[in-house]
Amino acid sequence: MRPSSRAPSGRLSAMVAAVCLVVLALGCAPAAAPVAAPAATAGSAAGAAPGGDWQAAWDALVEAARREGKVVVKGPPTAAVRTALPAAFRDRFGVDVEYVGGPSGDAAIQLASERQAGIYSTDVILAGADTMYGPVFEGGMLDPLRPALIHPDALDASHWPGGQLWFMDPDGQYVLRLNNSVTQMIYVNTDQVKPEAIRSWYDLLRPEYQGRIAAFDPSISGSGVATASYLYKVLGEDYVRRLYVDQQPRFSRDHRQTADWLARGQYPIAVALREVEFAQIQRDGFPVAPVPQPPDAPGHISAGFGLLGLMNNAPHPNAAKLFVNWIAGPDGMLVWSKAQGIVPVRDDVDASYARDQVPDPAVTNYFDSFEWHFVLTERRQVMEAIRGLIR
Repeated sequence: MRPSSRAPSGRLSAMVAAVCLVVLALGCAPAAAPVAAPAATAGSAAGAAPGGDWQAAWDALVEAARREGKVVVKGPPTAAVRTALPAAFRDRFGVDVEYVGGPSGDAAIQLASERQAGIYSTDVILAGADTMYGPVFEGGMLDPLRPALIHPDALDASHWPGGQLWFMDPDGQYVLRLNNSVTQMIYVNTDQVKPEAIRSWYDLLRPEYQGRIAAFDPSISGSGVATASYLYKVLGEDYVRRLYVDQQPRFSRDHRQTADWLARGQYPIAVALREVEFAQIQRDGFPVAPVPQPPDAPGHISAGFGLLGLMNNAPHPNAAKLFVNWIAGPDGMLVWSKAQGIVPVRDDVDASYARDQVPDPAVTNYFDSFEWHFVLTERRQVMEAIRGLIR
């Protein structure tokens, strides 16, 4: 079954209407349940090892991909990913990766524009939830990914959460989740703010921090709205208004810019900074540190850019199928996850490089900010409300 086209939510006419809608939606919603791995089902046979003829099919796929010569992958603008993925895939299969990195929202706009002109440039996409669930899936851009998986390494569901491949879409076919990290939300420049000074989210509302907080723009798709919508759900609309409006934060749409502000102390507190950018300034020796998750909002889990989709009308269909098999297996998932600095979902992939982001099994109230219904309904309403607040 192909994904249906669903019209996006309409823009609310005014801030008050937006806020009232969100409060009603969130207030009537049940409390967030502890996040659990997807349950194994009788229908998870796709996680079983394929029949004995898989090797012939695999060899034919590799050969066909080599004849195509390359695969075009859209993904995040992470420098390490831009170099690591193409090198590893080429070394393994002799097939080039044309990697196109950039913000997911920009990629979706480009893809939609190309398709209106009858152009199909991309084979595989790695993106965040807003982009993948909305314009990509709802826009009918994806082929079913599950049938494309034929290698036993990709199909060994015993190494996936709950004993089955973690598809996010209702059909269980199109959007494969590769990562599951606890999202670190607050960072500080320790020359100006000590981590122990922030023990609660309400500590960020102190007068001395007004105008000294940088945050990824919460009015667009990305980590900014993921964090803001989580805070909206847990701490409420008044808290979000006080943090994102009254505290006069500086918004950015470039994580590297936010990291530079934090590193140099221009804005000594950063909210919703991408982990890979923080790790880079920390390696560069700047006096920066994460703040332990405050217990009043202990955190949410996410896949970051780790949602995998197989584009329909792909210009290199065999190389695309080869790539998704590789990145869903342990070798490819390690290359991708380590370069991106996030936790792989497979339990046979070393995640020691991202130890601080591995979900703590003792914490039972993480909120999954990539849950399908939340992203497509509540979070969209929150984004509209936040746009009204900060406009």
